Amino acid sequence: MKDKELTEIGQQVAKRGRPKGSGGNERKDLSWNGNENLLPGDRGRYLRHALASWDLPVIDISDEKQVEERIIWYFNHCIEDDIKPTVSGMCNALGIDRRTFYQWQVGDCRESTHTPTIKKARSILEEMWEDWMVDGKINPVVGIFLGKNHFGYADKQDIIVTPNNPLGEARDPEEVRQRYLDSVVVDELPPDDGEENG
Repeated sequence: MKDKELTEIGQQVAKRGRPKGSGGNERKDLSWNGNENLLPGDRGRYLRHALASWDLPVIDISDEKQVEERIIWYFNHCIEDDIKPTVSGMCNALGIDRRTFYQWQVGDCRESTHTPTIKKARSILEEMWEDWMVDGKINPVVGIFLGKNHFGYADKQDIIVTPNNPLGEARDPEEVRQRYLDSVVVDELPPDDGEENG
């Protein structure tokens, strides 16, 4: 090809822009592979963080002040280790399981003493979860799982079915038959003029 032809082709491409699929504004790869996201030492760091709850002195979980102090310790521990706090981590620090945490939260148990404190802690976790989701700091699938399982969010669509009965609320079969007959429109046939169509 001659230089003039190449110049003309280049000008046409410049006018039209890049063809689809040829690059340009490539999207970030949103696939997730946990091992690719781990840095050297991450596994040990997470394990050391979790093991800190192992040797904690046992608290009297019936004492609301001790529960509150342990929750505050847990949040500060997460700050020091620069690790996201979790419901399970908080439960480990308290020496309880998640079911107990949820019972305290909804007031099934220790409502007058523990529920306000647990609701505050849960609200902080929920706020952080929302911030991470909005800022893209956690995998969306993980974020959805956490929202549904810890914070009561749901993907649901309410469908309300209302019966549509054009014949009304008739219960008697004869009444239904009569309403049906009354609703049928019968076209008048043209008068028979005696000629047969053939």
